[in-house]
Amino acid sequence: MVHTPITPQTLYPDTDGQPMAENTLQYRWIVRLVANLKRLLKDQQAFVAGDLLWYPVPVTQPPAPCQAPDVFVALGRPAGDRSSYKQWEEDNIAPQVVFEIISPSNTMAEMTNKQMFYEQYGVLEMFFYDPEQDNFWGFHRTRPDQGFTLLTPLHLPWTSPLLNIRFECSPEGLAVYHPDGELFKEPEAVFEERDRAFAKLRELGIDPNTL
Repeated sequence: MVHTPITPQTLYPDTDGQPMAENTLQYRWIVRLVANLKRLLKDQQAFVAGDLLWYPVPVTQPPAPCQAPDVFVALGRPAGDRSSYKQWEEDNIAPQVVFEIISPSNTMAEMTNKQMFYEQYGVLEMFFYDPEQDNFWGFHRTRPDQGFTLLTPLHLPWTSPLLNIRFECSPEGLAVYHPDGELFKEPEAVFEERDRAFAKLRELGIDPNTL
């Protein structure tokens, strides 16, 4: 019998073989959250990722426990490129906030398993939203050793203690606001704003890539 050697890639694959999104609505929500959260946290040490595998603990044999939240925020970790988020290489800082944008194929059993994983491995705030059904719920706590408090549309408007973003119900569905009250923009608007700022810096003789 031929044994496959155990390597870092076999222990911690960079992909779970699942698509980032099943439809354009789910995709736009994921990109909107990532773009706006990166903008919100650009002056802080924070890592924002979309559809990136998170490995909370090292193992010697596969499979390693992992999840790939649609979006997550790890406060206290630098921005930058990663093939996956290996927590023991990140000062053992777990993502504090996760978002799941639910697609038609997702089941409640799957979401329950995700909730249990996030609770076990230290997430403080988790939010689930089905944009097609306009179904929203979440859980929050202040410390990993505490139990979660359920968050439903009946509790909205509600402001995240960690990110200071506000969730509200609207006729168009869930609305998310920056701390200054500005609605989360569409991804194109965030990127256009960034490009204008970069152009202005270049006019002043400043290379934005060095900031």
